[in-house]
Amino acid sequence: MQKRILGPNLEVSAIGLGCMGMSSGYGPPADRNEMIRLIRASHDHGVTHFDTAEAYGPFTNEDLLGEALRPIRKQVVVATKFGFDIDPTTGARTGGTNSRPEHIRQVAEASLKRLRTDCIDLFYQHRVDPKVPIEEVAGAVRGLIAQGKVKHFGLSEAGVGTIRRAHTVNPVTAVQSEYSLFWRGPEKELLPALEELGIGFVPFSPLGAGFLTGKIDENTKFDPTDFRNLVPRFSPQARKANMALVALVQAVAARKGATPAQVALAWLLAQKPWIAPIPGTTKLHRLEENLGAVNVELAAADLQEIDAASAALQLEGARLPEAALKMTGL
Repeated sequence: MQKRILGPNLEVSAIGLGCMGMSSGYGPPADRNEMIRLIRASHDHGVTHFDTAEAYGPFTNEDLLGEALRPIRKQVVVATKFGFDIDPTTGARTGGTNSRPEHIRQVAEASLKRLRTDCIDLFYQHRVDPKVPIEEVAGAVRGLIAQGKVKHFGLSEAGVGTIRRAHTVNPVTAVQSEYSLFWRGPEKELLPALEELGIGFVPFSPLGAGFLTGKIDENTKFDPTDFRNLVPRFSPQARKANMALVALVQAVAARKGATPAQVALAWLLAQKPWIAPIPGTTKLHRLEENLGAVNVELAAADLQEIDAASAALQLEGARLPEAALKMTGL
């Protein structure tokens, strides 16, 4: 597995593993023992970057990852997130965002226990909290770094202005946001700013929440608890309209002897050397397929073809529900 550097010195596998879908988001939780085997198998295949959050489950995903990685903890990078009000007993959301410094410290202690570790490698603010100045957030994480409980500070779905302000208080190692051929919003302002500041980028939903694999069409039925039921871009009408993008990726994949998922991930890897996507899966054969993207070479002509053809498409539907979009800085 190839390696990449986030920020000044955080080395991760070129492709990581997003673990959210093992516990929430895409339907009922997967079998715990199977997911432990999958996480360990991913490491056997060279993955060293694992992404979770207290909000996934809530809490259960961190616990799952902690158990799975316990035998190999010193060989991997574990990223988790803070920033929401969640009842520690019931796991219910008791409010919106919460990045008060005392809350950040409480979340860190709880996450350390669930992850069965003494240090969090990468600690993200999950969503910007409009009630707490980002300087206070960065200062709280800086304190955790000074105590040896956190190694690196990250931001998720933050705008460029917020990133710059945070970076002056404590260096930001990585920013995590949605990015793929299905949604290219970060290209206008975010990616140039990250390159200027020397901050790594971790795209989530690098396969467009599954859409770019070619396994989803307008007739696909999602589980009632699947978040995609609420996403405008995943309405049946939008899916039907957006299949033109899938056809484009499939055509390149056929020519390259690869799968659409591999082409979509290879395209991301080709954008910048400091981009390290975290596709998620609950299936070993999909994991192996995704990791195979590092062996797919897209020449400059391929990238130009993809860019030109995709630029001519008018994708339909917002990437998130309106309420969720308001919580992002992009």
